[in-house]
Amino acid sequence: MVLGPGEVIVADDYHTAGEPFRIVDLGEMQGGTVLDRRSWAMEHLDDHRRFLCHEPRGHADMYGGMVVPPDDPDGDVGIVFFHKDGFSTACGHGTIAIATWAIDTGRIAAPQDGEVDVVVDVPSGRLRTVANMLGGRVTSVRFTNVPSFVSATGLTVDTSFGPVTADMSFGGAFYAIVDSEAVGIPLRREALGRLRRAGVEIARAVEAAVRVVHPIEPGLGGVYGTVFTGMAERAEADLRNVTVFAGEQVDRSPCGTGTAAVMAVLDAMGLLASDHPFVHESIVGTRCRGTVRRRTEVGDHAAIVPEIEGSAWITGEHTFLIDDDDPLKEGFVL
Repeated sequence: MVLGPGEVIVADDYHTAGEPFRIVDLGEMQGGTVLDRRSWAMEHLDDHRRFLCHEPRGHADMYGGMVVPPDDPDGDVGIVFFHKDGFSTACGHGTIAIATWAIDTGRIAAPQDGEVDVVVDVPSGRLRTVANMLGGRVTSVRFTNVPSFVSATGLTVDTSFGPVTADMSFGGAFYAIVDSEAVGIPLRREALGRLRRAGVEIARAVEAAVRVVHPIEPGLGGVYGTVFTGMAERAEADLRNVTVFAGEQVDRSPCGTGTAAVMAVLDAMGLLASDHPFVHESIVGTRCRGTVRRRTEVGDHAAIVPEIEGSAWITGEHTFLIDDDDPLKEGFVL
């Protein structure tokens, strides 16, 4: 990666319920849709991803998005998601952050109080978001997610710590949903090392055991991560979770797409009430809310259309430089 004389990369950093999201505009990308532009970015902008995510500018659990045009004039903004290990197809916390950013930067006009619509195009589809405004600031964002469904149940795979049973569910990406108590790992900060290793091993074992591909969008496939679920610690939450994705990354937030995937599993079990919000708790105690907006079908699968709500806050504005003599200019990860 080379920047010309005087060139810099400007980024706005946000966090959603504790999970970071670095927003950059790297200019034009080829492709007619955000999904197409994701493919182009994977081939042409991977060095930029490493530059922005890896140390010393980022860290092993960094996340971000490249701003692109929406799929058509009915959209407001498009975003290509990236993280330490590559480019993802969906990101709930990133969707909440980008909608907040679009209003904060004046790309979307918003009232002092009330609600404003922001249409966000992501690789997995179009997401209609609604930002709640109070005193000229965004207090929360809710988005209607893509149809979420269970693609397989009761999958038992062998791991180094014994057999594990998982459900495979799609909430914008495919996740293995696992009961943490059954695995024997508590959803506690001191167990993060074990959760990281187990999450990756389970995801890879499931991916080796079954073909994981979206029944309508063949470009969406593979097991993105593992969602460990367990008893909530706060009275206002229904479940606690730790989502391990990509290369042992841990979501600090309750994970928007992971929440949608868990809701699909609960709904298939008859445990999700249509008239009561599902409150998901993260490992740092932050929460998001999910509500079933309607039910539908995806291929042969019964599906729900969930609405996910959370809040994002700006943490910094950055101007990144490259010193051509820096031996670590493209970054590293420990």
